[in-house]
Amino acid sequence: MKNNIYDLVIKAGKVFCADNNIDKPGAIGIKDEKIVEFNTTITTESKKVLEYPNGILLPGFIDLHTHPAPLNWKYGMQADKFILSRGTTSIMSQGDAGANNWDIYKKNIIDKSKIDIYMALSASNNGEEFAQPVFKNLEDIDIDLTVKTIKNNHELIWGVSVNVAQPCTYNHKPQNIMTKVLDIASKSKKPILYGMRWDPFDWDIKDQLPLLRQNDLVTYCFHVGPGGLAPKGKVEDSAWEAKERGVKFDIGHGMSSFNFDVAETAIKEGFLPDSISTDYYSRHTDLEPIHDIPLLISKLIASGMKDNDAFERATFSPAKILGLENEIGTLSISSIADIVVIEKNTNNKTLIDVNGNIRSGELWEPVLTIKSGQII
Repeated sequence: MKNNIYDLVIKAGKVFCADNNIDKPGAIGIKDEKIVEFNTTITTESKKVLEYPNGILLPGFIDLHTHPAPLNWKYGMQADKFILSRGTTSIMSQGDAGANNWDIYKKNIIDKSKIDIYMALSASNNGEEFAQPVFKNLEDIDIDLTVKTIKNNHELIWGVSVNVAQPCTYNHKPQNIMTKVLDIASKSKKPILYGMRWDPFDWDIKDQLPLLRQNDLVTYCFHVGPGGLAPKGKVEDSAWEAKERGVKFDIGHGMSSFNFDVAETAIKEGFLPDSISTDYYSRHTDLEPIHDIPLLISKLIASGMKDNDAFERATFSPAKILGLENEIGTLSISSIADIVVIEKNTNNKTLIDVNGNIRSGELWEPVLTIKSGQII
């Protein structure tokens, strides 16, 4: 009879799963690292039972723009310490490694981390290992070597990463870099994680977005000014056109890419992002409030997004972008037990964007993280 005992049962005031249309009070049963039951109540005996009557239980968050890397690399930070502990169980690196250092990165970062890490491989051979602009030397873009690296590691490398802001492109024309990136993406048959040109404002969004293809992912989408989606008080026609042909849009909050006015404009018009990401890197490790997915969810809700729409864009929607919707971002029976429970911090009612604008709103915070059935 002991074989029928669950390892863990978690009860919550609300369970939400966009994949299975679950949105009600309930409980999840976990055994051997897998979800084995969802029900209003679970009567099966369990080794441990946790109860969160004021909490929302969700699939573990998925962050598609982060910088897990060695600490001596440009943006490197410890993902298990700073991201996994805050309810995010799967992440993607935005170009930290390139073809030259991919093997070292995989061995020292991916293979040694509890959190699941996927890669948008930098188009530059050395990625963001060094302090210099990633595309300072155009000869560092080795198309054949990058394509070969991607094809040899297609399960871990989701696609190719490029940021065409001036701090990355140095004194080169972003159009020339993008031509090479499109060649890599075409030859490897992989999508692009695209960082918009916003500094300086010398390449109009209406000229950038038509280059992107179905399933490419634009990050920094709520950046203010001409580098964002709504520089003139409404979402640009080119952004709508890109969305209609299947281009995806990602937050990429970071230090400069989330503005309340832009978010409110887009949400009011019905232009919702496809994924919520932090752009978490070394400078975020000591911020207050803690820079995490629940904070971004809180900001989006304060901007007018419905709660469940925000929850979906932190779970099932990014899982679909990764092509892993049958494995993560879901509470389906037999799926990996990656779970987060969040609760409201009733003491915090103020939220601030990167430009210093303030909104009133409740702050969600993680109170439980489960990775592969294990309590973090």
